[in-house]
Amino acid sequence: MTKELLPTVHIPVLYEETLAALNLAPGKVIVDGTLGGGGHTLAIARAVSPTGLAIGIDRDPKALDRVDARFAALNENLPFKSFFANYCDFDAALERAGVERVDGFLLDLGLSSDQLADRSRGFSFDSDGDLDLRFDPTEGVPAYELLNRWRVDKIADVIYRYGEERASRRIASAIVARRSEKPIRSARDLAGICRRCIPSPPWNKQRIDPATRTFQALRIAVNDELGSLERFLKKFTEYLNQGGRVAIISFHSLEDRLVKNAFRESPYLNVITRKPIIATETEIERNPRSRSAKLRVAEKVAE
Repeated sequence: MTKELLPTVHIPVLYEETLAALNLAPGKVIVDGTLGGGGHTLAIARAVSPTGLAIGIDRDPKALDRVDARFAALNENLPFKSFFANYCDFDAALERAGVERVDGFLLDLGLSSDQLADRSRGFSFDSDGDLDLRFDPTEGVPAYELLNRWRVDKIADVIYRYGEERASRRIASAIVARRSEKPIRSARDLAGICRRCIPSPPWNKQRIDPATRTFQALRIAVNDELGSLERFLKKFTEYLNQGGRVAIISFHSLEDRLVKNAFRESPYLNVITRKPIIATETEIERNPRSRSAKLRVAEKVAE
């Protein structure tokens, strides 16, 4: 088996809650805009079978290869189509699928465990691979190139805005000082800088590694993640059938705020979750990644 087709290690968060929120039933057409490991999508395909359709979209070609192989190995003849695209371009995928309207949208935002486990792409802090951080390796500029050319104030602003890192200016200054001696190339390089900038209390006694917020900020910037979410939120209601649901799982306060405001301000939606659904202690213990997950759900009630 090739590296691209290694079995998924991703555990979908808020699994039962998300599936329940989508009101799944045979015959429905549901779009999973962030295919990832295919966990949510597989359950959706089974629930809408045999006359419905699960449409999976991902901008990471490795995710598509992995999930396509997973579906093929099941030999269940499930109603599933996958497309290589950014989820904000779902309308183009729908056109290719011959679909005009759908009964549900699902987005599980952020980083997947499969991407984190791929040490060649820089998502893992201790990886010696290039600090790339792109979901789609054919689009945009790797993070290490940006760090080696951005001005110190630009680096600090990105880390503070997208990572909400209070030590952003200290980290940015250390990055610029280090690159004057030797260009930054690997994830390990950047993680070491972050850890030296936040030495006390010892990072291994904290809940998160001190590199976490900086890596998150760069990943969001490199992939224009907030821009993708804004573009999706502006147009998805046009393609949602009346009574259809949208379920969005976010892991960052800026993402959650965008979703909350878009749902509340839309004249076409009824907000199902006045407060976001969060993981139980049991799920957090089983899957620590779910700790920061927030699920918001809305239903289309008007054209």
